[in-house]
Amino acid sequence: MTLPVTFADIQAAAARIAGHARRTPLLFNEVLDQAVGGRLLIKPEPLQRTGSFKFRGACNTIAQLPPGPVVACSSGNHAQGVAAAARLFGRHATIVMPADAPAIKLANTRRLGAEIVTYDRFKDNREAIADEIVARTGAHLVRPYDDPRIIAGQGTTGLEVAEDARAMGLVPDNAVVCCGGGGLVAGTATALLEYFPMIAVYSAEPAHFDDTARSLKSARHETNDPNARSICDALLAPTPGELTLEINRQLLTGGLAVTDPETAAAMRAAFRELKIVTEPGGAVALAACLSGKLDCQGKTTLVVLSGGNVDPELYARVLREEI
Repeated sequence: MTLPVTFADIQAAAARIAGHARRTPLLFNEVLDQAVGGRLLIKPEPLQRTGSFKFRGACNTIAQLPPGPVVACSSGNHAQGVAAAARLFGRHATIVMPADAPAIKLANTRRLGAEIVTYDRFKDNREAIADEIVARTGAHLVRPYDDPRIIAGQGTTGLEVAEDARAMGLVPDNAVVCCGGGGLVAGTATALLEYFPMIAVYSAEPAHFDDTARSLKSARHETNDPNARSICDALLAPTPGELTLEINRQLLTGGLAVTDPETAAAMRAAFRELKIVTEPGGAVALAACLSGKLDCQGKTTLVVLSGGNVDPELYARVLREEI
C-alpha cells in the first residue's frame, strides 16, 4: 500500500515543529466514560498554539518553503496557523477569508500580523482570489489540507496520541477525528495505524457536510449542497481533497455525521466535564461518541477535539442551550 504521506514523514514533521508546536495532553473523564459506556481518551487541540491543530501543518509546511511571502485560504483556523507560522519564520502572510467568518478568527488572524482579503463564501471563488495574489506577488500558496507537508504536520497529533496511549498501557479500539477537508484525520490515521494496526479510525463531520463519509461509501468525490448550513464553520469544505481522500479511502473504517444540536451538546460536555472551550467544528468527534453515532460501549476510543476558536456570542447561546 503506497500512500502520499508516510509514518516517516510524520516523524520528520514532529522533529521539525518541535519547540514551536505544543504537545497537548491526553485527557480522560469518568462522567464522559459513563455516558458512553466505555473509555474516552481525549486530545484537546484547543490548547494548541493559535487554538487549533492547524498550526502543526502550517508550521511544518512553511518551514520547508523557499524564501518569500505566503498566501492561504481559510475560514479561520488555517488562517491563524499560517499567520502564526509565517510570523515565526519572518514571512508576510496574506489570508483569503470569508467575510462571515467568526469575528474572533478574523481578529486573531489580523493580530498575528496577516493581511486579510475577504470574500463571499457563497458567491466568490476563494482559490481564484488566492491564485491572483500568487501571480501578482510571487507568494507561496499554503493549502489548508491537500498537501503532503500539511497532512504530515497534522499527523503529529496522532503521533502524540499514540505515544501517550502506549505509555498509559492502553490499546485503543477506535479513534474518531473531526474532518473538513480531511487532512487531520488522514495524518492522524497514518500515525495511529503504525502503532495500533487493528484500530478502527472514523471521520466525524457535520450533517449535510459529510462529503468524506459519502465519498468513502461511493468510492468517488462527493460534494456538499451549496445551500446547506451548519454552525461548524471550520468544517464546511465543499468536497474532500484529492490526497486526503486517497489516504482516507485506504485507512479509515468509515465516516460519521452529527447534527448541530448534537455538536452543541458535546461543546457543553467539554466545558462542563473537561473545562475545555471548543468551537463547533472542534467538537464533532466528541459529539459522535456522546450521541451514540459511534458505539463506544466497552471500548477504548481516542477522540480529537480539533479547535477552540469559537465566537463568544455563539458560545454563549450554546451554553444557554439555545442550540
